[in-house]
Amino acid sequence: MNLLNALILGLVEGMTEFLPISSTAHLIISSKLLNIPQTEFQKFFEVFIQSGAILAVVVIYWNIILKNKNLLINIILSFIPTAVVGLLLHKVIKGVFFESFTLIAASLFIIGLFFIIFEFLLKKKIVRTNKKIIQMTIIQALIIGTGQSLAVVPGISRAGAVLLTMMILGFNREESALYSFVLAVPTLFAASALDLLKIDPQLIFVDNNLIFLIVGTVTSFISALFAIKWFVKFLQKNTLTSFGFYRIGLAIFTYFVL
Repeated sequence: MNLLNALILGLVEGMTEFLPISSTAHLIISSKLLNIPQTEFQKFFEVFIQSGAILAVVVIYWNIILKNKNLLINIILSFIPTAVVGLLLHKVIKGVFFESFTLIAASLFIIGLFFIIFEFLLKKKIVRTNKKIIQMTIIQALIIGTGQSLAVVPGISRAGAVLLTMMILGFNREESALYSFVLAVPTLFAASALDLLKIDPQLIFVDNNLIFLIVGTVTSFISALFAIKWFVKFLQKNTLTSFGFYRIGLAIFTYFVL
Protein backbone atom coordinates (compact mmCIF):
# COMPACT_ATOMS: atom_id res chain seq x y z
CA MET A 1 0.00 0.00 0.00
CA ASN A 2 1.03 3.58 -0.62
CA LEU A 3 -0.41 7.01 0.19
CA LEU A 4 -2.43 7.18 -3.04
CA ASN A 5 -3.94 3.76 -2.31
CA ALA A 6 -4.96 4.90 1.18
CA LEU A 7 -6.55 8.02 -0.29
CA ILE A 8 -8.48 6.06 -2.92
CA LEU A 9 -9.71 3.43 -0.46
CA GLY A 10 -10.76 6.11 2.01
CA LEU A 11 -12.75 7.79 -0.75
CA VAL A 12 -14.35 4.48 -1.74
CA GLU A 13 -15.28 3.70 1.88
CA GLY A 14 -16.86 7.07 2.53
CA MET A 15 -18.79 7.11 -0.74
CA THR A 16 -20.16 3.58 -0.42
CA GLU A 17 -20.63 2.93 3.33
CA PHE A 18 -24.11 4.44 3.51
CA LEU A 19 -25.27 3.45 0.03
CA PRO A 20 -26.88 0.00 -0.44
CA ILE A 21 -24.03 -1.30 -2.59
CA SER A 22 -21.64 -2.84 -0.01
CA SER A 23 -18.64 -0.75 0.98
CA THR A 24 -16.72 -3.89 1.97
CA ALA A 25 -17.18 -5.42 -1.47
CA HIS A 26 -16.06 -2.17 -3.09
CA LEU A 27 -12.97 -2.00 -0.87
CA ILE A 28 -12.02 -5.61 -1.64
CA ILE A 29 -12.61 -5.10 -5.37
CA SER A 30 -10.69 -1.80 -5.34
CA SER A 31 -7.78 -3.44 -3.50
CA LYS A 32 -7.73 -6.19 -6.12
CA LEU A 33 -7.69 -3.66 -8.98
CA LEU A 34 -4.91 -1.73 -7.21
CA ASN A 35 -2.96 -4.97 -6.68
CA ILE A 36 -3.02 -4.58 -2.89
CA PRO A 37 -2.81 -8.03 -1.23
CA GLN A 38 -5.32 -8.87 1.52
CA THR A 39 -2.75 -8.94 4.32
CA GLU A 40 -3.68 -8.75 8.01
CA PHE A 41 -3.02 -5.01 8.01
CA GLN A 42 -5.01 -4.46 4.82
CA LYS A 43 -8.06 -6.20 6.31
CA PHE A 44 -7.67 -4.09 9.45
CA PHE A 45 -7.31 -0.93 7.36
CA GLU A 46 -10.54 -1.65 5.47
CA VAL A 47 -12.46 -1.94 8.73
CA PHE A 48 -10.73 0.82 10.70
CA ILE A 49 -11.32 3.58 8.15
CA GLN A 50 -15.04 3.05 8.75
CA SER A 51 -14.50 5.16 11.86
CA GLY A 52 -14.34 8.19 9.56
CA ALA A 53 -17.77 7.31 8.21
CA ILE A 54 -19.06 6.91 11.78
CA LEU A 55 -17.94 10.44 12.62
CA ALA A 56 -19.76 11.77 9.56
CA VAL A 57 -23.06 10.35 10.87
CA VAL A 58 -22.45 11.79 14.34
CA VAL A 59 -21.68 15.23 12.90
CA ILE A 60 -24.84 15.28 10.77
CA TYR A 61 -27.30 13.58 13.12
CA TRP A 62 -25.96 14.19 16.64
CA ASN A 63 -29.01 16.27 17.55
CA ILE A 64 -31.44 13.50 16.55
CA ILE A 65 -29.34 10.79 18.20
CA LEU A 66 -29.11 12.54 21.58
CA LYS A 67 -32.68 13.81 21.82
CA ASN A 68 -34.62 10.72 20.73
CA LYS A 69 -34.71 8.20 23.60
CA ASN A 70 -36.90 5.66 21.78
CA LEU A 71 -34.59 5.76 18.77
CA LEU A 72 -31.58 5.02 20.98
CA ILE A 73 -33.35 2.07 22.61
CA ASN A 74 -34.30 0.58 19.24
CA ILE A 75 -30.77 1.12 17.91
CA ILE A 76 -29.36 -0.82 20.88
CA LEU A 77 -31.85 -3.64 20.28
CA SER A 78 -30.99 -3.76 16.56
CA PHE A 79 -27.28 -3.80 17.35
CA ILE A 80 -27.47 -6.91 19.57
CA PRO A 81 -28.02 -9.57 16.82
CA THR A 82 -25.25 -8.05 14.72
CA ALA A 83 -22.84 -8.03 17.66
CA VAL A 84 -23.53 -11.69 18.43
CA VAL A 85 -23.04 -12.80 14.81
CA GLY A 86 -19.92 -10.64 14.43
CA LEU A 87 -18.28 -12.12 17.52
CA LEU A 88 -19.14 -15.71 16.58
CA LEU A 89 -18.03 -15.45 12.95
CA HIS A 90 -15.11 -13.01 13.25
CA LYS A 91 -12.46 -15.49 12.06
CA VAL A 92 -14.62 -16.76 9.20
CA ILE A 93 -15.39 -13.19 8.12
CA LYS A 94 -11.71 -12.28 7.99
CA GLY A 95 -10.78 -15.52 6.26
CA VAL A 96 -13.17 -17.15 3.81
CA PHE A 97 -15.60 -14.25 3.34
CA PHE A 98 -12.93 -11.64 2.50
CA GLU A 99 -11.22 -13.87 -0.06
CA SER A 100 -14.13 -15.30 -2.07
CA PHE A 101 -14.99 -13.17 -5.09
CA THR A 102 -17.64 -15.73 -6.07
CA LEU A 103 -19.40 -15.16 -2.74
CA ILE A 104 -19.14 -11.39 -3.15
CA ALA A 105 -20.58 -11.56 -6.68
CA ALA A 106 -23.45 -13.79 -5.55
CA SER A 107 -24.28 -11.47 -2.64
CA LEU A 108 -24.24 -8.39 -4.86
CA PHE A 109 -26.48 -10.10 -7.41
CA ILE A 110 -29.06 -11.54 -5.00
CA ILE A 111 -29.64 -8.36 -2.98
CA GLY A 112 -29.70 -6.31 -6.19
CA LEU A 113 -32.40 -8.60 -7.57
CA PHE A 114 -34.37 -8.26 -4.32
CA PHE A 115 -34.25 -4.46 -4.67
CA ILE A 116 -35.66 -4.61 -8.19
CA ILE A 117 -38.40 -7.09 -7.28
CA PHE A 118 -39.46 -5.22 -4.13
CA GLU A 119 -39.59 -1.85 -5.87
CA PHE A 120 -41.71 -3.45 -8.61
CA LEU A 121 -44.15 -4.79 -5.98
CA LEU A 122 -44.19 -1.35 -4.37
CA LYS A 123 -44.93 0.34 -7.68
CA LYS A 124 -47.84 -2.05 -8.30
CA LYS A 125 -49.06 -1.31 -4.75
CA ILE A 126 -48.86 -4.98 -3.81
CA VAL A 127 -46.84 -3.90 -0.78
CA ARG A 128 -46.83 -0.59 1.08
CA THR A 129 -44.16 1.37 2.94
CA ASN A 130 -45.75 4.08 5.06
CA LYS A 131 -44.47 3.43 8.59
CA LYS A 132 -42.14 5.76 10.47
CA ILE A 133 -39.39 4.99 12.97
CA ILE A 134 -41.52 6.26 15.85
CA GLN A 135 -43.88 3.32 15.22
CA MET A 136 -41.13 0.70 15.51
CA THR A 137 -41.71 -2.14 17.99
CA ILE A 138 -39.14 -4.11 19.97
CA ILE A 139 -39.67 -7.16 17.75
CA GLN A 140 -39.18 -5.08 14.60
CA ALA A 141 -35.97 -3.59 16.00
CA LEU A 142 -34.61 -7.09 16.62
CA ILE A 143 -35.67 -8.26 13.15
CA ILE A 144 -33.87 -5.28 11.59
CA GLY A 145 -30.75 -6.14 13.57
CA THR A 146 -30.97 -9.74 12.40
CA GLY A 147 -31.25 -8.49 8.83
CA GLN A 148 -28.20 -6.29 9.31
CA SER A 149 -26.22 -9.25 10.65
CA LEU A 150 -26.38 -10.82 7.17
CA ALA A 151 -24.04 -8.05 6.07
CA VAL A 152 -21.08 -9.85 7.65
CA VAL A 153 -20.89 -11.39 4.18
CA PRO A 154 -19.13 -8.93 1.82
CA GLY A 155 -21.49 -7.93 -0.95
CA ILE A 156 -24.67 -8.05 1.11
CA SER A 157 -24.26 -4.42 2.27
CA ARG A 158 -25.10 -3.33 5.79
CA ALA A 159 -27.09 -0.35 4.52
CA GLY A 160 -28.77 -2.50 1.89
CA ALA A 161 -29.76 -5.19 4.39
CA VAL A 162 -31.24 -2.63 6.78
CA LEU A 163 -33.10 -0.77 4.03
CA LEU A 164 -34.55 -3.95 2.54
CA THR A 165 -35.54 -5.40 5.92
CA MET A 166 -37.22 -2.18 7.04
CA MET A 167 -39.08 -1.71 3.77
CA ILE A 168 -40.34 -5.29 3.95
CA LEU A 169 -41.60 -4.42 7.45
CA GLY A 170 -43.43 -1.43 5.95
CA PHE A 171 -41.12 1.52 6.73
CA ASN A 172 -40.63 4.14 4.02
CA ARG A 173 -37.29 4.67 2.27
CA GLU A 174 -36.35 7.94 3.96
CA GLU A 175 -37.04 6.64 7.46
CA SER A 176 -35.22 3.40 6.68
CA ALA A 177 -32.19 5.32 5.44
CA LEU A 178 -32.08 7.49 8.56
CA TYR A 179 -32.27 4.42 10.79
CA SER A 180 -29.51 2.68 8.82
CA PHE A 181 -27.28 5.76 9.23
CA VAL A 182 -27.70 5.87 13.01
CA LEU A 183 -27.47 2.09 13.41
CA ALA A 184 -24.12 2.29 11.63
CA VAL A 185 -22.58 4.15 14.58
CA PRO A 186 -22.48 1.30 17.15
CA THR A 187 -22.08 -1.34 14.44
CA LEU A 188 -19.04 0.16 12.73
CA PHE A 189 -17.54 1.31 16.02
CA ALA A 190 -17.75 -2.23 17.42
CA ALA A 191 -16.24 -3.72 14.26
CA SER A 192 -13.31 -1.28 14.37
CA ALA A 193 -12.79 -1.81 18.11
CA LEU A 194 -12.83 -5.60 17.76
CA ASP A 195 -10.23 -5.50 15.00
CA LEU A 196 -8.11 -3.06 17.00
CA LEU A 197 -8.08 -5.47 19.95
CA LYS A 198 -7.16 -8.46 17.80
CA ILE A 199 -4.47 -6.96 15.57
CA ASP A 200 -0.79 -7.03 16.46
CA PRO A 201 -0.12 -3.42 17.62
CA GLN A 202 3.29 -3.47 15.93
CA LEU A 203 1.63 -3.70 12.51
CA ILE A 204 0.09 -0.26 12.99
CA PHE A 205 3.49 1.36 13.51
CA VAL A 206 5.43 -0.50 10.81
CA ASP A 207 6.61 1.62 7.89
CA ASN A 208 3.95 4.23 7.05
CA ASN A 209 0.92 2.21 8.19
CA LEU A 210 -0.18 4.77 10.78
CA ILE A 211 -0.12 7.53 8.16
CA PHE A 212 -2.16 5.34 5.82
CA LEU A 213 -4.77 4.80 8.54
CA ILE A 214 -5.03 8.53 9.23
CA VAL A 215 -5.29 9.47 5.54
CA GLY A 216 -7.86 6.74 4.86
CA THR A 217 -9.98 7.69 7.87
CA VAL A 218 -9.98 11.44 7.17
CA THR A 219 -10.82 10.86 3.50
CA SER A 220 -13.59 8.47 4.54
CA PHE A 221 -15.07 11.11 6.84
CA ILE A 222 -15.12 13.87 4.23
CA SER A 223 -16.52 11.72 1.42
CA ALA A 224 -19.15 10.18 3.75
CA LEU A 225 -20.48 13.65 4.59
CA PHE A 226 -21.25 14.27 0.93
CA ALA A 227 -22.53 10.73 0.30
CA ILE A 228 -25.06 10.84 3.16
CA LYS A 229 -26.49 14.20 2.10
CA TRP A 230 -26.67 13.09 -1.54
CA PHE A 231 -28.41 9.81 -0.68
CA VAL A 232 -31.04 11.55 1.45
CA LYS A 233 -31.91 13.87 -1.45
CA PHE A 234 -31.85 10.96 -3.92
CA LEU A 235 -34.40 8.94 -1.93
CA GLN A 236 -36.83 11.85 -1.85
CA LYS A 237 -37.50 11.44 -5.57
CA ASN A 238 -36.11 8.03 -6.56
CA THR A 239 -36.38 4.32 -5.78
CA LEU A 240 -33.72 1.69 -5.08
CA THR A 241 -34.16 0.10 -8.50
CA SER A 242 -31.10 1.83 -9.96
CA PHE A 243 -28.98 0.48 -7.11
CA GLY A 244 -30.36 -2.97 -7.86
CA PHE A 245 -29.18 -2.81 -11.47
CA TYR A 246 -25.83 -1.35 -10.39
CA ARG A 247 -25.30 -4.25 -7.99
CA ILE A 248 -26.13 -6.80 -10.66
CA GLY A 249 -23.71 -5.13 -13.08
CA LEU A 250 -20.96 -5.11 -10.47
CA ALA A 251 -21.70 -8.75 -9.63
CA ILE A 252 -21.22 -9.75 -13.27
CA PHE A 253 -17.96 -7.77 -13.45
CA THR A 254 -16.70 -9.30 -10.20
CA TYR A 255 -17.50 -12.87 -11.23
CA PHE A 256 -16.17 -12.79 -14.78
CA VAL A 257 -13.29 -10.30 -14.54
CA LEU A 258 -11.73 -10.62 -11.07
